[in-house]
Amino acid sequence: MLIQDVINEIEAFAPAALKEDFDNVGLLVGDAKQKATAALITLDITEEVVAEAIERNCNLIIAHHPIMLSGIKRITGQNATERILIEAIRNNIAIYAAHTNMDSVRDGVSGKMCEKLGLLNCRILAPKKESLFKLVVFVPKDHAEAVRTAIFKAGAGVIGNYDACSYNVNGQGTFRGGEESHPFVGEKGQVHTEEEIRIETVLPKYLKSTVVRAMIQAHPYEEVAYDLYALENEWAQVGLGMVGELPEAMGEKEFLSQVKDTFQVGCIRHTEFLDKPVKRVAVCGGSGSFLLGKAKALQADVFVTGDFKYHQFFDAEGQILIADIGHFESEQFTKEVFFELLTKKISNFAVHLSNVNTNTVKYF
Repeated sequence: MLIQDVINEIEAFAPAALKEDFDNVGLLVGDAKQKATAALITLDITEEVVAEAIERNCNLIIAHHPIMLSGIKRITGQNATERILIEAIRNNIAIYAAHTNMDSVRDGVSGKMCEKLGLLNCRILAPKKESLFKLVVFVPKDHAEAVRTAIFKAGAGVIGNYDACSYNVNGQGTFRGGEESHPFVGEKGQVHTEEEIRIETVLPKYLKSTVVRAMIQAHPYEEVAYDLYALENEWAQVGLGMVGELPEAMGEKEFLSQVKDTFQVGCIRHTEFLDKPVKRVAVCGGSGSFLLGKAKALQADVFVTGDFKYHQFFDAEGQILIADIGHFESEQFTKEVFFELLTKKISNFAVHLSNVNTNTVKYF
């Protein structure tokens, strides 16, 4: 088992291409070709976590929060980040982070919050925009199935809970090969008419090169006629935050008590009670104040997240109950997402949950 093999499983679930622009995800320290002895899963990387990895013979630390977001000009051990990097390199420990890409997948950070709260009918709160392409390609009738299979295998054609999605139209294509051509059908220098299938499908932008390459390899023509269109559609399966519904409506205080118990919160900062039942719940792991407008637009009764600033509470405007449970508290179960994924996909590999509580915020 190589470290790259472990990374492949994580990124098949939460592709690095789904990260936000500011983020720094992926393998941050170490050699991907190195053999993996065991992995330690943590929310944050601290000096105590590195010490735990050494003690438990783990040469791979998998974290939600990256150890560094900006460039480091020197490593002299003058701060915690530098000491962590020195100790990790000294002990041949690789460090990997899946941050906003893990936030962006349906069953990631916010999806786990929904699971813990028992929410039903869950969907992405703020789906990604301008992230999809439509692919149109023209294929000889007898080769259409092979080309469809190739582009589906490369990741195209997924819409929600369905895959192998395409639209196909019969038609006639015409072409004439030049002197340097080697036509698959017809004779060069003569106009040829061929029965063709117009295949239409969708794909994520980040898979463009992979899908186009697979399509061309499977296509019999020397020159493949195809089009790519950027779509304005929202990508409903990818984005930030989630919204769902409780099985039964409950009072606001009862709901906040459930949240406090579920997430083991020292205290919940919240807006004024609205004296109405809680049924629809919006959530976002980490800092989710930027999604308040989305939560209000979808008529959520309460928004559970972290890191609201004082003046942002006013933006509730009596329309929604804001429940700020803290950054760490809202994301703590992300460790379970990593653990469940890897233990399911790689049965013969040791995966450990860190015992270190990395929450730097304390309650008095």
